[in-house]
Amino acid sequence: MYHQIGQPAPRKSPYRSLIVHPSDFKRQMTWLRRFGYRGLSMHDLLPYLLGQRRGKVVGITFDDGYRNVYENALPVLRDHDFTATNYFVARQLDGGNVWDYEKGIAHADLMSVEQMRAWAAAGMEVGSHTLDHPYLPKLSPEVADHQIRQSKAELEQLLDKQVSAFCYPYGGETPGIRAMVRNAGYSNATTTLGGLANSNDDPFGLPRVTVARSTNIFRFLQKCMTRLEEKRRDPQRP
Repeated sequence: MYHQIGQPAPRKSPYRSLIVHPSDFKRQMTWLRRFGYRGLSMHDLLPYLLGQRRGKVVGITFDDGYRNVYENALPVLRDHDFTATNYFVARQLDGGNVWDYEKGIAHADLMSVEQMRAWAAAGMEVGSHTLDHPYLPKLSPEVADHQIRQSKAELEQLLDKQVSAFCYPYGGETPGIRAMVRNAGYSNATTTLGGLANSNDDPFGLPRVTVARSTNIFRFLQKCMTRLEEKRRDPQRP
């Protein structure tokens, strides 16, 4: 689980840890490749999670659709013949991380529609992160369902292709919200719970491994390549 791939924010900035330096990201992808792993989008990873295929694979996801991912991560992914999923906030395309402002987090540009389309044209996956990035459990069931369904519809209209991957903003989900995602026509959904995903997991409650700015290459490889799961927790729940 990544967010931004760019230059770090000033020291003591909130959530500075979620900005991974481009050189670190490149090093991480290079070492995955050297150890024989393939980086895959959720669409490409799903057959492995369902037990239909076997291999040395790692799912690569980015939350929010930051422009610096397009600029700094996409070339690296293409160089390594990897695919990845980026979860877009449907009504903030060419906008910014407005949901972060009240926490004192600095503005960061999000991809434009054209960049999102170029991301998809490069073989990457577009997933949904709702319309506006709300914490879904705090919404009424009707509004939460609208955020889930309408974001899928709007992204599909812009792309002219199916959107099947969903990510819960802030990791906020419940059994009822998982059911909404399933019923809306998605095939999988990721959380912010820490751990390695496997075939025993609910496809609509998949854990991920957080990659932070401070994650050195040895810890990165340990997280991604060991069968031992990190303690399942939700570091982003409000």
